[in-house]
Amino acid sequence: MRHRIAVVGGGPAGLTFARVLHRHGHPVTVLERDPAPDARPPGGTLDLHEKLGQLALDKAGLLAEFQALSRPEGQAMRILDTDGTVLRDWRPRPGDRANPEIDRGQLRDLLLGPLDVRWGRGVTEVVPGTRDGALVRFADGRQETFDLVVGADGAWSRVRPAVSPATPHYTGVTLVETSLDDVDTRHPDLARLIGDGSVAVYGVNRALVAQRNSGGHVKVYAQFRVPLDWHRNLDPADVEAVRSSLLALFDGWAAPALDLLRRGTAFVHRPLHVLPVSHTWTHVPGVTLLGDAAHLMPPLGIGANLAMLEGAELAESVAAAHGPDDLDRAVRAFEERMWERACRWAEFATAGLERLVSPDPAEAIALFDEVQPS
Repeated sequence: MRHRIAVVGGGPAGLTFARVLHRHGHPVTVLERDPAPDARPPGGTLDLHEKLGQLALDKAGLLAEFQALSRPEGQAMRILDTDGTVLRDWRPRPGDRANPEIDRGQLRDLLLGPLDVRWGRGVTEVVPGTRDGALVRFADGRQETFDLVVGADGAWSRVRPAVSPATPHYTGVTLVETSLDDVDTRHPDLARLIGDGSVAVYGVNRALVAQRNSGGHVKVYAQFRVPLDWHRNLDPADVEAVRSSLLALFDGWAAPALDLLRRGTAFVHRPLHVLPVSHTWTHVPGVTLLGDAAHLMPPLGIGANLAMLEGAELAESVAAAHGPDDLDRAVRAFEERMWERACRWAEFATAGLERLVSPDPAEAIALFDEVQPS
């Protein structure tokens, strides 16, 4: 029996779910609100872990293609004191593929492959328990029913209300993102500072992180503890006003660190929100969640990895289910496994954010030493 399956969201979680189902010969409908794959910037780079994201790609039959695209050298990490002193300078050994980097856009294109995605299909609501299955309502007024709707639509999921009243709350940490292009040619001093991977500077309740992407592109992230409305008097379109505000926050730091902000282009404001660490829900037949929609956590390199593995595992369970009752049992069992594992990772990520943006910068160094291979 072929179940009518839809996944809402064309990010890593939703596409991995769809791609594994496709590999098992099971049709799946991917619903994505963006009008096209390149409708907006795909975001920065991701490090995919051997036992999480890479395992998911192996289940999708894409591991070899990922290895050809990924950048093992991108695992390198340098940490500076605010005065510019190098505190750590870790580089991967030859052949180390524990957490290689890949640009989000490259990963998206790899996962898309032969999938049939319905672009521009914004979902406004999912209503479970109708006579024909779970009802999906779209922004254009249309609607459609499915045997299973998987919400992989991120932090502000439109599917989540069908199973849970939970909403994300602000962590107290805001991230402001900027970029450097053609860094090796236009900013060779910063290219040397960043190296093949990332450079991070940790101060009191704030941090600066620069991360190399492919093609000479660098993402820079300023992180700091402020009220949610800290920027209420700033015009986000006034690049120089935002830059001045950020430079004031990091006043006194070494010039090379501040140059990451001085030379950045546009600035994007990203307050960090999370769901409760132990977020669960009473099982609702016909609807479930993956990734950030299920367990939004601080961005410490875990979220996308966990979401992809969940997508792959749920797809395998769905592909093996034969009838409606079997499908529901498979989803219920998957949720139980997901909740237990996600809770452990959410606790780690929440504690990690507290240490990375901390009154004591030594906490960030200690965390790095605990998790980095020797």
